[in-house]
Amino acid sequence: MYCVIMAGGRGTRFWPFSRRESPKQLLNIVGDTSMLQMTVDRLKKMKNVEDIFIVTGKDLAPKIRKKISGIRSKNIIIEPSGKNTAPAIGLAALHIRKMRPDAIMAVFPADHLIVGHQKFAKTVRSAIQLSNKNGSLVTIGIKPTYPATGYGYIQYETKSTEDHINGYKVKTFAEKPPAELAKQFLDSGDFLWNGGMFIWKVSTFFEKIERHMPELNDQLGKIENRISKKQDFIRLWNRINPVSIDYGLMEKSDDIYVVKAEFKWSDLGSWETVYDVSPKSKDKNVIRGEGVIIDGQNNLIQSNGHFTAIIGADNLVVVNTKDATLVIPREKVEDVKALVQYLEKKKRKDLL
Repeated sequence: MYCVIMAGGRGTRFWPFSRRESPKQLLNIVGDTSMLQMTVDRLKKMKNVEDIFIVTGKDLAPKIRKKISGIRSKNIIIEPSGKNTAPAIGLAALHIRKMRPDAIMAVFPADHLIVGHQKFAKTVRSAIQLSNKNGSLVTIGIKPTYPATGYGYIQYETKSTEDHINGYKVKTFAEKPPAELAKQFLDSGDFLWNGGMFIWKVSTFFEKIERHMPELNDQLGKIENRISKKQDFIRLWNRINPVSIDYGLMEKSDDIYVVKAEFKWSDLGSWETVYDVSPKSKDKNVIRGEGVIIDGQNNLIQSNGHFTAIIGADNLVVVNTKDATLVIPREKVEDVKALVQYLEKKKRKDLL
């Protein structure tokens, strides 16, 4: 199995902690190492992993080479510009096909928290078995624990095709739902969260791309020719339309399977998820760094070099860095993205 780690995002919902120069995947959000290093280490523990690639942008590549251990420099694949997940995965698939055309390819996000290595490895092995047996696209689904509106969903046929590997035929993919629809998904019992993890044969991937995304397939073929000649492909890359792998491929294919995850998972997508996974005091407060909370409950402090105090307030997120402070109700943490858009509009590069 050849693993691909998607590490091109910015993590805007983690502002002011996450910036262009130090995005979420390079930060120690939980634990003592970065999210990307944790992902690399998790995959290197697996016996069936032959090689690991990281896909990222040209600005982040030097930092990844410097900060991330266990990855050869030539295995850092640079996309000339961000084009969403489908082109990025396609670019990685070209490199893997060159090495081994019949390889199994597994795609993982750089910045998710996964607890339970053995269960994770078992789930991935099940997905490999399915992709080998059926020649299908396989994804990993997470059993929902609450009606989340920040995740996509996967509806599946509840009768397992392969009981011993926990694999199910996918009915449909659903975009991030409004609250009422998310509750219906949870109550129905046949929906899983879409964890953004994919396993398939490289040959199967290109067959599906040719069928469902012919324009991308055409450009990837031309790019492959340029790569083989060690020539620049920026002009070809610029002609590619940005599209996600979910919208461009997964939602259009009719032979997709999902394996239910048996491990604990969080996408660590916002300050709220950091609060969820962090140890808490008896008042349900979380303090990361130096600070104190008096007469308050259910708060999160992330303090980097500043003593930070909350007095007489509940359900707040307070984040301090050397040049910015964020104070926001926990139920509004998704709006941090809007703040970043405001800073971009005001051209505050010093804060981005």
